[in-house]
Amino acid sequence: MKIHIDLDCFFVSAERTVDASLIGKPVGVGGRSDQHIFSKKNTRQTMSLANNGAFVMSFFQDSPSSGHNDLHKFIDPDGRVRGMLTTSSYEARAFGIRTGITINEALKKCPGIIIKKPNMKLYQRLSHELHNFLRLRIPLLEQGSIDEFYGDLSGWIEDENVPEFIDKLRHEVMQELNLPLSIGAAPSKYTAKLATNKAKPFACKTIYKEEVDSFIHTIPIDDFPGIGKKTSLKLHGYGLHTLGDIQKAKELFLHQTKSTWDLYLRVCGIDNTPIEKEHIRKSIGISRTFDPIRDRTEALRRLTILSRHLSFAIMRMGVIPTNFHVGISYELRESSKANASYNRLFSERFFKDTCLELFKQADTKGLRIIRISISSSSFTTHSHRTLSLIDHEEDKKQHALTLKTKKLREKYGLDTLRWGSEI
Repeated sequence: MKIHIDLDCFFVSAERTVDASLIGKPVGVGGRSDQHIFSKKNTRQTMSLANNGAFVMSFFQDSPSSGHNDLHKFIDPDGRVRGMLTTSSYEARAFGIRTGITINEALKKCPGIIIKKPNMKLYQRLSHELHNFLRLRIPLLEQGSIDEFYGDLSGWIEDENVPEFIDKLRHEVMQELNLPLSIGAAPSKYTAKLATNKAKPFACKTIYKEEVDSFIHTIPIDDFPGIGKKTSLKLHGYGLHTLGDIQKAKELFLHQTKSTWDLYLRVCGIDNTPIEKEHIRKSIGISRTFDPIRDRTEALRRLTILSRHLSFAIMRMGVIPTNFHVGISYELRESSKANASYNRLFSERFFKDTCLELFKQADTKGLRIIRISISSSSFTTHSHRTLSLIDHEEDKKQHALTLKTKKLREKYGLDTLRWGSEI
């Protein structure tokens, strides 16, 4: 049996471990991506790579919360309430509040909601403690994200004893770490995740092999992990609306691509997707959304700041990316992007210059910009691509300089050293 473990409204639950007065109250954790990063002041941001993996973010952390309610952190001088909710408590959800709505909308639905700013150091510490706790009880464990784990109980717990095992496990976690979680068990990872969604909050659900067909029969296609909007629209176009509909349409999936057939197997719970103890990160990126700006000098300043932050993360990871991407989102739902590949020894200057050049290539719309994103991938530590020797000597000097700046920023904060164009 495979199991899927998901922490219930994790960020809120984490906040409650340090502030018990939040228990039983409507609480939301807000996100405001451009609050500090583009400031010309030193915000003493730091970055955490704890629990780092393919699906676990590198978090940039500023000063921690100092009060019961952080709503004032999301209010501009002109009185506008900014930011989105990244998660909310079940007490808040009773008012119709959902992840992804604006904080302003949440306040209209529930004026008494308590808004907390993210405390990523706390969340990662608790996630790490939970990982260590689970590792002692589950022989094969995979961390899918900061609040999500998979396990394989095959040969460890007999199938008939799985319900008792996972129920005991969730209560042990609650007792030891004060974190509520839900657990689903099934023959495959994907069906186990569906079972967890049905179990929430703070409960367990086991689906045996002979129960899979009846379990998935009425589940909407959009609820299946791995089916995105484009795939969903395509399937709806075939008249398929539930996972049961997909199961009955075997011939449709059998004669298309391998990935389509793999999707069919996952939906039916008969795939053999293994539990992976170690994830190799294949890419890393950063992006920010902000009020529309037309000034390209300011846009390039913000791009430089993003490149500095991402460069620090890349150096902390100890990898050398060879593929680079810059994306721009404009008003009127317009967007553009540019990509490049270089086999160069990594340095902050090289990365900044590459991002600036890609931005200029991508910026073709002439509209006001509302979002900039940059990312890098194809790390040489994974692909074993040979680095270019043409610029190697200069790249070695710049790489050594970047290592020195990394150490200073680790000690004094990411804003300790900045490019002149940022000021």
